[in-house]
Amino acid sequence: MNSITVAQGPRRSPAQLARLVLGLFKLRIAFMIMITALVGLAVTPGPGLSLLQVSVLALSVLLASASAGAFNQYHEADADRLMARTRTRAFVTGELPHNPAWLVLIVGLLALAVGAAWLALNAVAALYIFLGAFFYAVVYTVWLKRRTCTNIVVGGLAGSFAVLAGGAAVDPALGPLPMLLALVLFLWTPPHFWSLAIANHADYAAAGVPMLPAVVGTQRAARIVFGSTVALVVASLLPGLLGAGPVYMIGALAGGGYFLDKAWALAREPSRKTAMASFFASLLQLSLLLGAASIDGLIR
Repeated sequence: MNSITVAQGPRRSPAQLARLVLGLFKLRIAFMIMITALVGLAVTPGPGLSLLQVSVLALSVLLASASAGAFNQYHEADADRLMARTRTRAFVTGELPHNPAWLVLIVGLLALAVGAAWLALNAVAALYIFLGAFFYAVVYTVWLKRRTCTNIVVGGLAGSFAVLAGGAAVDPALGPLPMLLALVLFLWTPPHFWSLAIANHADYAAAGVPMLPAVVGTQRAARIVFGSTVALVVASLLPGLLGAGPVYMIGALAGGGYFLDKAWALAREPSRKTAMASFFASLLQLSLLLGAASIDGLIR
């Protein structure tokens, strides 16, 4: 791994280098996707997994998501330098070299994640872990991001596959609850990301990335965010018809109601302030939903 070194510039300490490298892997997103896999595990009826199996599931999803995040930064380095939000990333600034050796590391991490899940869990769970990384890294980043304003809709499957991986770790045949939760994750991503894209629409326009607000304008995009939030909240209530308990429903109603309120404010008056409020509301909605689903699954 000698080829993966810091680019020209001041000599950095091992701790600074570690922070640069870890920053490539979008660990906050990877951690959230890992949580969705564990929630998929919690809501799926079936035999309990050993501590080792749960640990392998969590780490495999984390590694697979991290590898996809690093590939996204590697592939998007040219576009990232055009946007204020991303122009300080290490590949853009040259603090880390844009070297093909990173691809070897990325593929190796993904292979390790999928292989460990296959050995410790089952082939179906391993397949879903692979598909989550593949859809984000290849389908979204390479094929769709620069071609269509619906790019992030398909990109949202990355989180859905993590839920399915967690459910398949218990029962490869799955069942209605993990399938519905995967649908919720699929519907959550567009209003979540489009809210952020409205706040940063000028960046995407400058970079030539056809995110929805840069294509249809912020006013229409804000109305679409509200409509997609309505669809998300309706879908999040469906598990209540199939066995989810009151704890889940309280979380779904509280988080969904708050997100709807902020999305409606965005639709009425699109601005950076209302867009960021909608974006943060989406994070709170997902946190409440996943937390309530986990508690509900553990007490049932």
